[in-house]
Amino acid sequence: MGIISWVVLGLIVGVLAKWIMPGKDPGGIFITIILGIAGAMLGGFIGTQLGLGTVTGFNLPSIALATGGGILLLFIYRVATK
Repeated sequence: MGIISWVVLGLIVGVLAKWIMPGKDPGGIFITIILGIAGAMLGGFIGTQLGLGTVTGFNLPSIALATGGGILLLFIYRVATK
């Protein structure tokens, strides 16, 4: 995947993660994209370690893994800032 694909995937995943876990979180569009990209990398890493697959592009399993990583990052952020 190219850099533009990662940014678009990051935006989609960041929005999905914030939609699934609503709350008061910092940032606007750039933080949402960074959250999504980091979530995609974390989700891909965990998915690979557990044998679930990797984030390979714009398909449902990749978006599900990436969104799971984004939700995990949001949870860790909220626990760390309490």
